[in-house]
Amino acid sequence: MSKYHFIAIGGIGMSGLAKYLLEDGHTVTGSDIADSKYIAKLRELGAGVNIGHSEDNLPDDTDIVIKSSAIRDDNPELIKAKRLGIPVYHRSDLLEEIAKSAQDSGKCFIGFSGTHGKTTTSGLASYVLEKAGLDPSFVDGGIIPELNTNAQHKSGKHFIAELDESDGTITKYYPDILVINNLEEDHIDFYKNGMSDLIKTFNQAVSQAKKVLINNDNDGTMQLNGDFITFGLNNADYVAKKLDSETIEVLHKDAHLVTLKTQLAGIHNVYNILAVVAALNEAGVNLMGVNLMGETSLAESDAKVNLAQVTQYIYPFTGMGRRFQKVCDINGISVYDDYAHHPTEIKATLEAAASKFGKENIVAVFQPHRYTRLQSLWNDFKSAFNNAGRVIVTDVYAASEDPIDGINGKNFAEDLEGSEYISGNMEEVAEKLMPSLKKGNVVIGLGAGTITALGKNLEKAGCVAS
Repeated sequence: MSKYHFIAIGGIGMSGLAKYLLEDGHTVTGSDIADSKYIAKLRELGAGVNIGHSEDNLPDDTDIVIKSSAIRDDNPELIKAKRLGIPVYHRSDLLEEIAKSAQDSGKCFIGFSGTHGKTTTSGLASYVLEKAGLDPSFVDGGIIPELNTNAQHKSGKHFIAELDESDGTITKYYPDILVINNLEEDHIDFYKNGMSDLIKTFNQAVSQAKKVLINNDNDGTMQLNGDFITFGLNNADYVAKKLDSETIEVLHKDAHLVTLKTQLAGIHNVYNILAVVAALNEAGVNLMGVNLMGETSLAESDAKVNLAQVTQYIYPFTGMGRRFQKVCDINGISVYDDYAHHPTEIKATLEAAASKFGKENIVAVFQPHRYTRLQSLWNDFKSAFNNAGRVIVTDVYAASEDPIDGINGKNFAEDLEGSEYISGNMEEVAEKLMPSLKKGNVVIGLGAGTITALGKNLEKAGCVAS
């Protein structure tokens, strides 16, 4: 077993990888600038974690150092690792190593990727397998509320992972099954030539997978080259038909496969569920207790999962952490937190919210994430808020980027007809927003930055319904 040291171990992604290694029997140490609930969990599992960065935190006999993208070259632990000749991995390198090890042990590696939905699909697949007693291993990008984790190592025959495309590292993996839900222009800071660079990267990823499932209702995925298994709402290998507000029938090769119930709202979640059902069926999970594929599967299940079980376990799934997650109720005002930071994601969230609560009740609080994204998708963002009764725009969350002249929250709010600009940090935004909220409002914080603290700050401000 190896000895790993994590620099910045406390984040959700890094802590998930550390948890996986601990459960796999490895030794883990680490450091971070502040304590967190994730660090507390790692300590319970046996990790040695120090708060603050110092070369003394790094044991001399460490085999591999893992660093987050935020770690600078002058970090004392990183300097020591280089001096001692200890290999330094980016977290994607570690996930690559974990996935290969899982495959070497006989697990079927299912990777979920695409511009939107990869956290929900990887989380739902992990959740269904876990609840069905198939003991999956997984490393997902968000907390699964019902399981209270985003990673685990177990003895089952499936390994699930969310594969990030934002920095091109998706090309490091060789999954047995790769699921691509959609592709749209994003991460312009990395993909300088937009969609052409994104498609080039995904074509390489596609060439490295044994089976590839794509959404054939999406313009982006249809630009890819290869032999694909398709899913969609029409004319696909796997087709979803929505029977009512909660019920979905899935057809495979025009034959009935399974009928499911779900609490997840919005057409985007129909695609998410369809992607998961298709992937699990391709992986050999017998959704109805019989061999539906008529061929040798990539991984044989240790237990049969029948129709009733699948229905039972998909319906309780309420979504991933920070995916339309209810944060609090304040005197008749509901507050939700959502990670949506791309126009398509925002549209999907607000459409689902409006169908549930009514457009007139929706108060969307948008924190733009990255100057480059706001600049490149400015007009797309302008059309993303049609299902909100009221739109608040805050300052941009820079995510380490330098400001771009003219690209800011104030100017965007002025260009987005009917919206309001509120400046300051999230505590200040909450204090300024508080007096104008009314009973029955549904406040939705939208973004990938500090907007996640909006609900907590609204509670702190003592929001009073008028």
